[in-house]
Amino acid sequence: MTNTKLYRIKTINEFHKLRGVPKPLHPLVSVVDYASIEHSNKNNLTSWVLDFYSISLKRTTNAKLRYGQQEYDFDEGVLFFMAPGQVFNVTINTSLPSKHTGWLLLIHPDFLWNTSLAKKIKGYDFFDYSVNEALFLSEKEEVTITNIVKSIEQEYQANIDKFSQDVIIAQLELLLTYAERYYQRQFITRKISSHQLLDKLEKLLHDYFNDPDLVSKRLPTVQYIADTLNVSPSYLSGLLKVLTGQSTQQHIHDKLIEKAKEKLSTTSLSVGEVAYQLGFEHSQSFSKLFKAKTNLSPLEFRHSFN
Repeated sequence: MTNTKLYRIKTINEFHKLRGVPKPLHPLVSVVDYASIEHSNKNNLTSWVLDFYSISLKRTTNAKLRYGQQEYDFDEGVLFFMAPGQVFNVTINTSLPSKHTGWLLLIHPDFLWNTSLAKKIKGYDFFDYSVNEALFLSEKEEVTITNIVKSIEQEYQANIDKFSQDVIIAQLELLLTYAERYYQRQFITRKISSHQLLDKLEKLLHDYFNDPDLVSKRLPTVQYIADTLNVSPSYLSGLLKVLTGQSTQQHIHDKLIEKAKEKLSTTSLSVGEVAYQLGFEHSQSFSKLFKAKTNLSPLEFRHSFN
């Protein structure tokens, strides 16, 4: 099996040089025309890591992007968000005709230093979506995002003054706000993939709480659930909030309470034994959660059947 090489690009200038495009006009922020990038299938066995943020919209006829756990074609408007340190791979099929359009917006973390966006950008969940899916844009949404990127490009191409950074930061914040809006729309409109993930979650929780070895495994964490489903915790909770109004943790608790009710109503196990079988170290914690969810203590619930 051939090993994949990992190539780390530390600066935007290095990215420009490696991709055969002119030197950036600004060392910390750059918009690159995707059509101007040199593409070669010799890099098919190379994975890339950037030390800066990348937001890109690409269309091409002969390439696929491996982005986290999924592979994407570039035949529709797809917006990718990558934080520093994420790994990706682009595969070129030279047997197909090539036509490349789109843009890449590159932002070095140093550009955000001492601005409101420096900390805020880490809170945007979609920079964690490398393990799940990118943002699919409608034509109207694509125009909106592209116009903002053009404004950023025009700003750093003009004479730089003391207002330039503030203007670009404001444009970046606007772009990210639109992206948040569009992701919320995507949770609803891309129902097939969203509901498939929900079905997988339900099956995972069902199998987990029906596993005879649950005592040794203890309660599932949100991180465990997300890792098993190949999504980030923030993506999963965001999706579930839109589809069901509940977080991942609430789904775990609901499935747990459902199993607890079954045991309390169909077995003679003590409350402590039920708690132990469901992965609780302390029965008091189980009783507290059960009452919070049902307004009844475990014993009150059991007695309601007698």
